[in-house]
Amino acid sequence: MILIASQRGNAAQLSRHLLNARDNEHVELHEVRGFVADDLEGALMEAEAVSNGTRCKKFLLSVSFNPPKGAEVPTENFEAAIEMAEQKLGLEGQPRAIVFHEKEGRRHAHVVWSRIDARTMTARQLPYYKHRLMDVARELFLEHGWDMPKGLLDRNARDPLNYSYAEWQQAKRMQQDPRLIKAVFQQCWSRSDSARALRNALEPHGYFLCRGDHRGFVALNVDGKPHAISKWAGVKAKKVRERLGDARGMSSIKKQGQ
Repeated sequence: MILIASQRGNAAQLSRHLLNARDNEHVELHEVRGFVADDLEGALMEAEAVSNGTRCKKFLLSVSFNPPKGAEVPTENFEAAIEMAEQKLGLEGQPRAIVFHEKEGRRHAHVVWSRIDARTMTARQLPYYKHRLMDVARELFLEHGWDMPKGLLDRNARDPLNYSYAEWQQAKRMQQDPRLIKAVFQQCWSRSDSARALRNALEPHGYFLCRGDHRGFVALNVDGKPHAISKWAGVKAKKVRERLGDARGMSSIKKQGQ
């Protein structure tokens, strides 16, 4: 799912927007938790009233959960994604409301959390919340096997020529999720019909196609570690040979690793 988030105030305006039936074929108030009110407008106005006891002007966090086109996502999967985001953001137990919208057969969810902790009368801090939600989105795409958008793939798999020295050192210390690596290879493979096309597809992600020690095709990452194309793309070695041809014309793994 693509997660889009913003911190905001003006509870009345947000509730009108979320309950707008003109732009959506179906609007469903799915949950109101942690508020005295049981309707959306009352709940968000309640959050605004509580925020008046603090200096916080953007007392709400609004996040939309948007599945990829064509994906059929049951309610329980939306709920699991929302719980994952809530934990990642440190908003466990905070009052929240969930609204589902459906338009042209596509269903997505909007979740609004109150940032105000009523016990301490302070706002929950949300450092790097957009980056944290990007991590959640990436996890959801991997978990459900959806075709991941390039923007999610590129964050942890970049061409080393685009790094500053400090970023390069940090990237070398990072441990990449093997599921993310496999997603990169599978998507590059599905979009390539030749060795040249695969090489061009892999290089923006920091992988360099070359000939392995046993004359097969491999890709070196930025640390010089070889990745067998058949293994990481999830295809048989015969299929790799049929599509990519003879690896003898490629630079050797030893030359690339120098």
